[in-house]
This record gives sequence, C-alpha cells and structure tokens, in this order.
Amino acid sequence: MGILDKRQKKLFHLMTLEVVVYNLESALRAQEGGADRIELCDNPGQGGTTPSYGMIEVVRQQISMDVFVMIRPRGGDFLYTSDEFYIMKRDIWQCQKLSVDGVVFGVLTSEGRIDKKRCRELIEKARPLKVTCHRAFDMTRDPLEALEDCIEVGFDRILTSGHQPKAVLGAGLVGELIKKAKGRIAIMPGSGVNEDTVEEVIRKSAADEIHFSAATLKPSGMAYHNNAIAGMGSAEGGEYMVRTVDPERVKMMRKLAMGIIGQQKA
Repeated sequence: MGILDKRQKKLFHLMTLEVVVYNLESALRAQEGGADRIELCDNPGQGGTTPSYGMIEVVRQQISMDVFVMIRPRGGDFLYTSDEFYIMKRDIWQCQKLSVDGVVFGVLTSEGRIDKKRCRELIEKARPLKVTCHRAFDMTRDPLEALEDCIEVGFDRILTSGHQPKAVLGAGLVGELIKKAKGRIAIMPGSGVNEDTVEEVIRKSAADEIHFSAATLKPSGMAYHNNAIAGMGSAEGGEYMVRTVDPERVKMMRKLAMGIIGQQKA
C-alpha cells in the first residue's frame, strides 16, 4: 500500500457516518455503501418514530454494523404523557432483548428544557446500550444549557442541526457546542446533510460524525396502479414508490468528508 493509501486509510477512521433508515432494504444498502452506523426509524414523514420489533429483529440479524433504534412513541412534540413514557421504557427493554447497539430519544419539559429526571431514568434503563439525544435538543430554549443537561444525565451523543432547520445553517453553533463539550459528549450534525452541504458543515463545525439519509426512491413492483387514490387519503401519494438508500451516495459522502478532514489535518 502506497503512502497516499495509508493516509486515506487513517483518515477513513476519523469520520463516522450514520445513515438514517426506515426499512430493511435501506439498512442493507447503507451497509453496502460503507456506513458505520444506522439509525433505524419508522415514519419519515413525522421525523421518525419507533420501528416495529419485527423490523428491529430482522435488521439486527442482517446488519453487522452498529444499529441504533429510535425511541419515539409518536410524532409531534417531545412532551410525553405517563403512558407514552411507559411505552418508551418498554421499547427500550425490547431493544435490549434484540441486542441492538444503541437507542435514540429525547424528552423535554413544557418550558423547553431537557427533562433531566425522565431522560436519566431512560438512560439508566438503556444501559449498557449507547444513548443519543435526538433533535429534541433543537427544540430547547437554550442550547448551551441543554448541552450541559445532556452531559449531566449521561447521554453519549447529541444529534443536532444547531437549532436551525438544516445543519448547514446551524453549523457554527454545532462547532461551538463541540468546543464547549470538550470531549465530554459527542456532537453529531444532522438534517439536510448531503453532497452539497457536507463539506461546509464539517468545515464550520469540525465535527467528526455526520448523520444523513442518502435517500432515493425506486419504483414499486406493482403492475396495477389505482390512480384514483393518492396517499391513501392524503395529498402525498407515494404508494407506487419505495424509499431506500443509494449506496453510491454513502460512498460519495465518505469521500467528501475525508477530503475536508484531510485538509484540516494537513
């Protein structure tokens, strides 16, 4: 192996790629593309909710990389009832039985702060699994306060867009959070991270983990189409398209990320 190849191999391990997936095929194609970890969810239209136990089990059986599972009982806000909180605890217990590597959740108070009591309880129940605070973090009133709260209760990682709709817009804050964290917790930018934005996100934030979808749509195998119905009653449509992951996009994201890290390390 030449000098350049050795350098590339070293840089390869300086960036962690997490791909969010919503079905088994997407998980397999993310692995084919060289992702390091997947976040397994359901309901992309709602920002991700907890997938079925059957889905978690089969993905775990067929995927060799780390599998993190979304623990979110519904879409909408992150202020949960007692029953919803109980559901989250039961889902974490099931994830432990299915031998996943980590879980992803976030609970807020009505005042827009991290609910430290409930998050701490969920984290304690989740161990020894790794635990990520998802973009509930972006809905807090004060990101620096929320950072310290996440560290205090024991989260391993925060997924954030820097309190903006897209990570490229919040990359400056992501960088500030990384500096403030001083290695006490991992900070991973996500939301709208793609081939057009990944270099700017990494350059501005100095992040060493990124979260993205690399999503694509493929035509359904259905020969018959009932064109009178779209979206099963909604305006979205999509019955005859299947969401998956493009492994070539994952590979390109790795290449672009390594290029920026190489410049930073030069």
